[in-house]
Order: sequence, then structure tokens, then C-alpha cells
Amino acid sequence: MIRERIKRWDYWLVGILILAAFLYGWSIWTAGYSNNFYTAAIVSMSESWKNFWYASFDPASFITVDKPPVALWFMVICVKIFGLHGWSIVLSSVLFGIGSVALIYKMIKPYFGRLAANMGAFFMTITPIVVAVSRTNNMDATLVFFLLLAGYLLQVAVSKQRAWLVAVSFALIGVAFNIKMLQAFMVLPAMYFFYWIASTAGWKKKIMHLVAATAALVVFTLLWPLAVDSTSTSKRPYIGSSSTNSVLNLAFGYNGSQRLLGQTSGTGGRFSGMGGSSKKGNHAGKMNGTRPTGSKKMTAPKGMTGIKKAGTAGGQTGKMGQNGGGGGGSNIFNVGSAGPFRLLQKALGQQVSWMFPLALMGLIATFLYEIKKQRRWWQTTKKQQQLFYWAGWLVPVGAFFSIASFFHPYYMVMVAPPLAALAGIGVATFVGALRTSKPQWQLYLLAASFWLTGILQAWYAYSYYPWLSWIIVAGTAAASLLAVFFYRNTLKSMVCAAVATVFLSLAPGFWALTPTLAGASDAIPSAGPDLLSSSGGASGGLGSEQANTKMIKYLEKHNNGAKYLFATMDSNTAAPYIIKTKKAVMTIGGYNGTDNAISLAQFKKLVKEGKVKYFYLSGKTTNSALVRWVKKYGTKVKSSEYSNSSSTQQTTTGKSNTAMKQGTPGKGGKRPSGKAPQGMKGNQMGGRKNMKQGQPGKNGKTSSNSQTSSFGGSMGGQSGTLYKLD
Repeated sequence: MIRERIKRWDYWLVGILILAAFLYGWSIWTAGYSNNFYTAAIVSMSESWKNFWYASFDPASFITVDKPPVALWFMVICVKIFGLHGWSIVLSSVLFGIGSVALIYKMIKPYFGRLAANMGAFFMTITPIVVAVSRTNNMDATLVFFLLLAGYLLQVAVSKQRAWLVAVSFALIGVAFNIKMLQAFMVLPAMYFFYWIASTAGWKKKIMHLVAATAALVVFTLLWPLAVDSTSTSKRPYIGSSSTNSVLNLAFGYNGSQRLLGQTSGTGGRFSGMGGSSKKGNHAGKMNGTRPTGSKKMTAPKGMTGIKKAGTAGGQTGKMGQNGGGGGGSNIFNVGSAGPFRLLQKALGQQVSWMFPLALMGLIATFLYEIKKQRRWWQTTKKQQQLFYWAGWLVPVGAFFSIASFFHPYYMVMVAPPLAALAGIGVATFVGALRTSKPQWQLYLLAASFWLTGILQAWYAYSYYPWLSWIIVAGTAAASLLAVFFYRNTLKSMVCAAVATVFLSLAPGFWALTPTLAGASDAIPSAGPDLLSSSGGASGGLGSEQANTKMIKYLEKHNNGAKYLFATMDSNTAAPYIIKTKKAVMTIGGYNGTDNAISLAQFKKLVKEGKVKYFYLSGKTTNSALVRWVKKYGTKVKSSEYSNSSSTQQTTTGKSNTAMKQGTPGKGGKRPSGKAPQGMKGNQMGGRKNMKQGQPGKNGKTSSNSQTSSFGGSMGGQSGTLYKLD
């Protein structure tokens, strides 16, 4: 029995899963603590059930992180089993990433065959942003897995006519909402439409099934938010990044409408037009002269000057270094110009769109190829129904990110599954067309898609490796043309088709390999050659601040059992201390110091009760009354008592990349000789541990190194002031 099962294994799939495990998991044990913001929450959530339930940022459950808890729950479970390590906090993401590859295979194979399933799984595996995200403790790898699992169960429900599975699949979308909120709902149009056209039940039963499924969706969506919001605010933590201390407000505001229209909270300024308009030339990432790839002229976005001033500490303002190419870590706000072709621009395309023309033409050719099998013009075949599902995923998600104002490039992991699936189906359809006795128009269309895909990839790769661009274009064109030429010779045409596919896999495969080679586990993940340079990984240090061991010793000696080790304004400052000491640090302003988590009167009461004895003032804040009170009545501690030049750094890369040299990769992958990139003033270079001063962090906020930042708090006591609250 076991031997028979082994014989039925798809060894190509086994190899693909091994490749995924390598890309997603290799060297994560040297990668540090990834996003310290979430790592601090993992530490805190592992301390008590209350913290676990609410996704508390600090052990005292004063404030939460800005996301729901489900993805963090899996990370906490791994930490409870294996202990707190750099690899244990990202282990669940690695496993979910591998699981997503397997689900792509399972969803494609029953309808399009083994070749299409293997190619779809392979393209998913080597999608650069999928690799980068799966190596971090961000929520996106978990989110994509649950969305794919919901789609797979919906397929099973249709094929086996199981109405209860329809409800389960929609309930999983509700669970996914509690991973990353409204982002999970982007696939709902595809699910509703797919079930309506694919189910063989009568229309009345379809309506009943979908009503029941919607009810399950609503229940599992609102179960946690309503449970939290209905709890007295005195018995739960403040909901971080919300404006009304409400989970639903967080979902529909900060994590909802502001993603589309522009951020108006959490950073102290409005990020309207982060991606800008191609007509107006308002590009994403227009910060302090940083130039995203494909942009000609960059200016600061609206509201950024005010943020810059507000975030200035110690009379200095950090600058972001210029970085061409956009191939990983170059600029976390670089999301291209808003418009219908935004996903193809280098800013986002280098992360996810390497197979876009092949996926699009594969969709068209395969769908039209099935028309002759339709009984009536309004009916659809099973293959067409599946194509509608993947297109129904791709179109709404792609449309949203084409016009959205506030997001990071790594959100493109949401379009990776449909692009990978459709590209894999396109390859299989091309091979099938080569096997026909008479060439059909689909064959020429798909051959053209190989050429166009090769040209797009060459454009992506040219700013780094011109030689690779020529190889891709020449190799893909020659191999696909020969495949068509030899269509009567099955063996030769198949070999040529395989060679063309290999050429199309070279560049995205290398881009996908860069996070693994760099040992990256970035707070703002990205992939590309920039990660292999000293100036690469601009996002690498985000959320990876330092804990000042001397300040920790001072506070532990003089705190006399206070509930909080100290209070501060923002989470970037607090996170490394929570991770290192597992003690409570009060983060009054939430992630970026702009929340109103506590009033001045409440804070004064805590000080009077002896629960807060020290306040570390750094970064920016909107709570000016509280800060003025601290400055007026607090006693400054001599900096020599708690400040030192060396700190314990929680890095995202636990090793120095000796291959990295100063300068960014330029044309042909060459680097300028010895000069630091523009905007790197006052910052050391020579390893991914050294970060650009003032680079923006998670959700548009910045962390800083030993200097200061334009947005958030300073790092680990290096530029702030410690006050004793008598």
C-alpha cells in the first residue's frame, strides 16, 4: 500500500516543495528578530492568555499591535514550543508559504493536468515577493495560505456537491479577515461568482447556500472584533492605530479606507497619492529626493514636510539614500505611479509581475480554446469556470492596487497566486497546442506571450544586468519560435518549449534567491539585487532597533518594582526593550507615537501610584500636553548614567554580508567605487546591519539607527532623554 502511494507521488512537486523550503527557510536561523514590532507582541502574547487573545504589544497589555491576532497566534505557538529565536518567530510563515505552493498545485491539477499544476506551483515558488514575505513575521504569508485554502475547499464543495463546505470556505475568509482585515475580502467576488457558475444546484439552492455561506463569513469575521469592542476599555488594552479605541474602526479606517484614499493617521501626515498619478507625475516614495525606478522627477508627497519637522530629534533629520533599480529594499514607499499599468512598472513588477504577459495570454488562449466544448454559448466548461475564479481574484486585487494610495510593495504577494496559476496554465496550453496535428491560432498567441514576457523581464533586469536581459530576450524568442517551427515533431517542440520556460525562469528565479542569499528577514520585505549590496535592504533594519543595555541596567537598579520599566511615546523605541527584558514598557502613542492611548490625567495617576517612574522621550508625538508635563516636572537623568556608544542590536540579519560593498548596484550590476549613496550622511556602511538614516518603516513609519528618524522614535536610548518622574 505504501509503495503504491509512493509511486503515485508527483516527484516534480516534491522537488518544487523542497525548493520552496530552501528559498523560504534557509538561513532564517541567522536572520535576527525580523519585525521587532511584531516580535515584541509575540513575546508579550506568550506571557499570558489575555495578551494572547488581544494581540497585546507589551506584557502589561497596555496597547495592541495594529493588526488582528490570528497570524500572531501561530507565531506564539511556535515560540512556546521551540523558544524565542529568530527562526521560531518566522517558522509559521515559512510553513504557510510552502503550504500555499502545495495548494496552488492541488487547485490546478484536477482541471488542467499535472504539467499546469507543477508549473503554477513552480512559478509561485520563485515569485520574488513570495520568498521575501515567507521569511518574515509579517501576516501576509499566513493570509495568502488561508485565502488559497478557502478557494480549494470551495472547489471541493462544488465538485462533491457539499453545501456545508461552501459555508466552511467562506468562514475561512472570516478567519483571514482576522489576519489582515479587509485585505482578505478582495477574493470574495471571485468566490461568489465561481460558485454561482460552477455549482450544478438549482438557482434557489444556490441562493440558499450563498446566504448560509455569507452568514458564516459574517460570524467568523466579527467574532473577535465584536468580542473585543464589547469589552470594557478598562479591562482590555487600547487598540493600537485606531482613532476610537475600536477594532472595527481600525479595520475600516487605518487598515481600510486609508489604504485606498491615503493615510490620515498613524504617521502625523496625509499620504495622499502615495502612488500618485501618472498624469501629474506624483510618484510613490517621493521622500527626500529618493527616486523610485521608472520615475523621472521626484518631489516630497503632501504632508511629508510636516512629518519631517515633527520627527526631527536632536536637531537632525535623517535622509533616505537614493537607490536606483528598485530591485529589493530600495524604497518601501516606491509603489510606482497610479494607473492601469502600475503592476507592470518596475517598482512593483520586479517583485511579482515577471510572468504577467504569459498569465494574461494564457488566460485568454485557454478560455477561448474551451469555447468549442461549450454546449450553449452561455454555459461554461469546468476549465473556464476555474479561469473565471483566478481572473476574479486577479482583477479586483490588481485594480485596487493600481489606484490605492497607501501600501507597501510587499502587498503584491496578494496577486502572486493568480499570476502563478494562470502562467502555469498558459505553459500547459502552449504545450498542448504544440501536440495538435494542425497548428491553431492559440499556438501563435502563446508563442507571442513568451516573447512579450521575455521583453518585460529584460526591462526589469536591464538596470542591473544588461547581459542577462539579452540572454532572456534571445533565448526565449529563439526557443519559442523553434517550438512552433517543430510543431510536427513532438520531442523537439517539447524540448524547445521547456528551454523557453527555463529562460523565462532565470531572472525571477535569481530575484527570488536574493533574500535567501542575503539571509533577509526584513520588516518590510522585498527581493532583488539591492539586498546583496550594503545600501540594499533599506527596509532590512526597519523595526530592528537597538536596546541600550546600559539603560536597562540603570532602570532595573532604580525602578524599585514599578509596573513599567519605563514609558515612551512610540513602539519602535519600546520593542527592543520588551524583547530583551520581557518587561512591560508603556507605549503611550502606539506604533508611531500618534495614538491617544492614555490621557494626561490617567498618566499622572499612574505616576503617583508608582507604576511609572521613568519616561524615555524620543521621536515625535502628537500628545504635546503629556510631553510638556514630563519636561516640566520630570528630572533629567544624566546621560552618562544610561547612555553608551554600543547597544545590543536586534537585527534582521544576524550576519554581515561580506560580499556587500559600498554603493548601490548600477548599470550592469556594477557599483560605484567607495562612495556612499546620496542621502547616507552620518551613517556607516559595509553591511546590512547598517541602515539608512530616517528610512520609513512599517505602514509609512520610520525607525532609525543610532541617529534620529523623520517619523518614529529614536533607537535604544542613543538620542533620546531619560526623565525620572518624581
